[in-house]
Amino acid sequence: MKESATFHGRSLLFNWIFVALNVTGLVFMVIGGHESFAESSTLFNLIGLMLMITSIGGLIVFKGRMMMSSVSRVVVGGLFIVSGLVKANDPVGFAYKLEEYFEDGALAFRIKEWFGAPGFSMEFLMNYALILSIIICIAEIVLGVLTLIGGKIKLVSYLMLLMMVFFTFLTWHTSSCDPDKKFKDRDTYAANDPIGLMKVEDAKTNKEIKVFSKNAESIVIDEMKQPQCVDDCGCFGDALKGSVGRSLTPKESLWKDIILLYLVIWIFVAQWIIRPNNRKQNLWYLVAGMGVVIFFSWVFGWYFPTLFALIALVGSLWLLRVGGKLFGNYYGVALFVTLLCTALVMYVMTYDPLKDYRPYAVGSDLKEKMNDGVEGKFVYHYFLTDLKTGKKKRTTMDALPKDAFTNKERWKPVYDTSECIIKPRNPSIMDFHPSISVSDLSASEKALPFVKRVLDKSQVKLLKILALEYNSEMEIPFEEYDPEGFPAEEYQILDTISGMDPNLSDIDIMEALITGKRQLFLFRESLKKPTGQ
Repeated sequence: MKESATFHGRSLLFNWIFVALNVTGLVFMVIGGHESFAESSTLFNLIGLMLMITSIGGLIVFKGRMMMSSVSRVVVGGLFIVSGLVKANDPVGFAYKLEEYFEDGALAFRIKEWFGAPGFSMEFLMNYALILSIIICIAEIVLGVLTLIGGKIKLVSYLMLLMMVFFTFLTWHTSSCDPDKKFKDRDTYAANDPIGLMKVEDAKTNKEIKVFSKNAESIVIDEMKQPQCVDDCGCFGDALKGSVGRSLTPKESLWKDIILLYLVIWIFVAQWIIRPNNRKQNLWYLVAGMGVVIFFSWVFGWYFPTLFALIALVGSLWLLRVGGKLFGNYYGVALFVTLLCTALVMYVMTYDPLKDYRPYAVGSDLKEKMNDGVEGKFVYHYFLTDLKTGKKKRTTMDALPKDAFTNKERWKPVYDTSECIIKPRNPSIMDFHPSISVSDLSASEKALPFVKRVLDKSQVKLLKILALEYNSEMEIPFEEYDPEGFPAEEYQILDTISGMDPNLSDIDIMEALITGKRQLFLFRESLKKPTGQ
């Protein structure tokens, strides 16, 4: 017998109050966990914990499980749709992030460490990163839609719980990864592999390398390695970088997933009392869910998710009414949303992302992107001990007495910590130095103004030398000439000339790209071959 429950429970007013207190407590917990409030974290966490315990007790007593789960459905459903669309907008970029996690020293090292399985590897998944990326994106959107319309909520709640447990583990791994910590890794090499043979030799002197086994076919090496820590979980692709200027930090990503996991748990524990929406509920959930989508669309500066979510939700409700026995059900809705998502993914993979948040997006000002970083500002604190009075005080460099470092009989300064006033941020584009091979340049290309400027700057003083044995001439930079390397009985100096540095193999065309009015670069494997051959 299914439990009967209503939205208002025993008291609509009290349940709204307890829901508000619960959300407020959650906010206090998040603030307490943020590094910006480290000094008051205990107070914030205590207040947040008390509010959450009180509100959960009140929701249980006043049977507000349905109301809390409804609020959770709105937030989780809307956020799942937006998060899935942001990643589906650039599935290749999300696949690159998955590949980072699948590398042997990334996520796999946790399994190696916890279960004593040094030979475990996830690298085989790198070949499936793109298809996994697409599946995850589509799954998020489909689950978000079904959550809002109340379709197959038991199955959906299980799937969302599994997904959020995995994502929370992923962000926990990212936030807690210590790049200096080492783990045991096991690699297998062919018996004649030069790297494996070199490892065998290294094992004789290096304590961190051991030969686990060796036979005529293979060499197995155990080696202590450092993990490959992923700095950015890629939760919202490049959308946050492109809209607000930075991604979530690993700890912020972890808190985001903890909040979502908490809300999903409310949906999970209420799955037995949640019914498919009636018409009135559909309207309420549609408006509230779209509100969440619109908010995050505003944050990301991209309103396509609003349009897509509206089509998906309204189309799903319409399909339930007119789809008949075959498609007028929640499996038909899941298929409909999947087809919508597939069409989007196929389009962006064929062309470009609908909203390109990448630094090199069409229309981006390269010069601006190379200079949009923020220089950090820090205040350094010192503990200063007055040796005459024995008193200690904390001060900054500017407030230190003039003789703090010279008068050792009076002062004992000890460096303490640095406080970040303005957090530094790298430019969107770093190390941008496209180049062209000098050997590939034709005479007419060398005459181009920007190429000629670079070549003129590369003019150096050269020595023209004759190799007597072979009667051949060579040119070397004057600074590289060493009499011992070119003995007089074998080489004769013919002349001193000015010419292009023979060590120059490539020329940097960055300046031409960012300062030129318009540059057209054509890249083809062979200009003689027509397209398609």
